[in-house]
Amino acid sequence: MDSLSQIVLGGAVAAAIAPAGHRRAALLAGAALGTLPDLDGLLIIAFTRDPVSLMTVHRSFSHSLFVLPLLGTLIWWLYRRFGHGRVAQAPLRWWWAMVLALVTHPLLDAFTVYGTQLWWPLMPHPTMWSSVFIIDPLYTLWLGLACAVAWFARARPLAQRALVAGLVLSCGYLGWSLLAKHLVERDAGRALAAMGLADAPRFSVPMPFNTLLWRVVAMTPQGYVVGDRSLWADHGPMRFTGHPSNVQALRQAAAIPAVARLQWFNRGFMRAQVRDGELVLSDLRMGLEPDYNFSFAVAHEQGGRWAPIAPRQLRPVYRDAGGRAVLEQRLAQVWRRIWNDEGVMPAAEVTGG
Repeated sequence: MDSLSQIVLGGAVAAAIAPAGHRRAALLAGAALGTLPDLDGLLIIAFTRDPVSLMTVHRSFSHSLFVLPLLGTLIWWLYRRFGHGRVAQAPLRWWWAMVLALVTHPLLDAFTVYGTQLWWPLMPHPTMWSSVFIIDPLYTLWLGLACAVAWFARARPLAQRALVAGLVLSCGYLGWSLLAKHLVERDAGRALAAMGLADAPRFSVPMPFNTLLWRVVAMTPQGYVVGDRSLWADHGPMRFTGHPSNVQALRQAAAIPAVARLQWFNRGFMRAQVRDGELVLSDLRMGLEPDYNFSFAVAHEQGGRWAPIAPRQLRPVYRDAGGRAVLEQRLAQVWRRIWNDEGVMPAAEVTGG
């Protein structure tokens, strides 16, 4: 999730657990600890500039449920031993406050589609419950209000009530997102079965900033199909459109380390294209057709085979000059599609910048 959501989640959790007299200190400590796991990027970039590594190592060791309780305990011990007396006054409550402010960070990240390596150093596929977009105001709002009330109310009972209410409402929103995902997956499963794709690997993810409009992608032998579902507007069978992918090139290049790493990271939800003799892989989980946030050139054709190259990340269209118009167009389409049954959203018009 975005940094603001992690800040207010960490602050609310810590302030709800710490003693009432320590509330402002807990808000600040929780906010700092809630941000800490995402500083892994500073460590990763010190060792590599490989964009595939930067993407796939993020949310690994710093988001591990094996690592963070130990890190929280170490920070707690240092504060108890050398820091201010607050931790020594209520050591158990502060231990819980610090550890949970850290641990809730990767748990919240796991609700997004990016993938979070909760069990690092073990190597299952990254966890991606993909029920909320990376920025969702209806999740963050309640926690932000709760932290603001707690900051001004300090030790008064109102502060604790606001914190509990904020945590309950934000968790309730996550619960709703899982229910919404179940409803979308049910409708998608019926439509895909009618297309002969009942067993096709697929994922669903909410569109930007909401949990009413969803996108479902299913892999096919020739590529993939994409469908939209508005829980507000749609009532009939879900509709999908097909898109090609160079599955043969992807199979031929499967042993290249960058390709294998991406296959593990995104569970094979990739589009493969050959552009100017290079193999370009796009992560289908993040972005809108045909422009995806993470696309990498990973190999070049040599003597009828694919040879590895230093991976190179390609900029999405909306980050180029003139791309802002494309982004605004897509967001406007998302907003209209939430309230109207217009079928599958059309692919964005890609213009030169």
